[in-house]
Amino acid sequence: MNKRHTAATAAALVLALTVAACSSEDGADSSAASATTVSHIHGLGLDPSDQRLYVATHEGVYTPDANSEPKLVGDSKDDFMGFTVAEDKTFYASGHPTSGGNKGLIKSTDAGKTWTSLSLSGESDFHALDHAHGTVYGYDATNALLRTTKDGTTWKDGASLEAFDIAVSPNDPGLVLATTAEGVARSTDGGRTFTKGKEPVLAFLSWKAANALYGIDPAGALNRSGDGGATWTKVSTVPGGRPQALTAVGAEHVLAATQDGVYESKDGGRTFTKRLAVESSGGH
Repeated sequence: MNKRHTAATAAALVLALTVAACSSEDGADSSAASATTVSHIHGLGLDPSDQRLYVATHEGVYTPDANSEPKLVGDSKDDFMGFTVAEDKTFYASGHPTSGGNKGLIKSTDAGKTWTSLSLSGESDFHALDHAHGTVYGYDATNALLRTTKDGTTWKDGASLEAFDIAVSPNDPGLVLATTAEGVARSTDGGRTFTKGKEPVLAFLSWKAANALYGIDPAGALNRSGDGGATWTKVSTVPGGRPQALTAVGAEHVLAATQDGVYESKDGGRTFTKRLAVESSGGH
């Protein structure tokens, strides 16, 4: 009974994360370019070519400038919901144009300066994207579907499920995990079917090295699994409150966004350094 209550509470918190991330509070917009602030973070990544940090937000993609202040990449201030770095200067994303609607799958080959629409424009909003084994795996929140594509245009539809985030095994293209209100759901057939979610209840997952799967819960506790999610160990609590995004860059290299900053760890999540300040969006 206690267990069920804990799961229900965690699920409510995860739902709150999703609602907060998607809320449109566009009253205080553009012109204050000199005092740029970042909030509503949806994705994080490092470009392998130069290790530059990229932060996908409700108001565009940002990178730290020489003074560690957020600088808009390109000129798009669209809402970037799903976001993943695939390879050098090559990013995939999804979300909403400032004019409304859904972007489907978009791609940049110049580190986010410009974007090309690939498919499903107006139809799908991918809240989670992962690139592995030459394939884009996406959770299409508009249709509650796990979908995959190799060329960015032709899609295979997988399981229907209510998920918050996904992660693909770096060793096995068939092994896909998804965070749900019940816990972590598992697929061994590339996302065509999933088991029921199993505790712990986590908000976000990231899996870059086979023995280093990371998950962060709604309270900001960072957990690590060395056996593909069968067992989990709490490593630390990321500073800054409620989590907004998580990306594992390597076995010991982790990025996490919380309410007050983007944090980086190079020791497997034991300690974190703030890379970018974030304007808290806790009440939105």
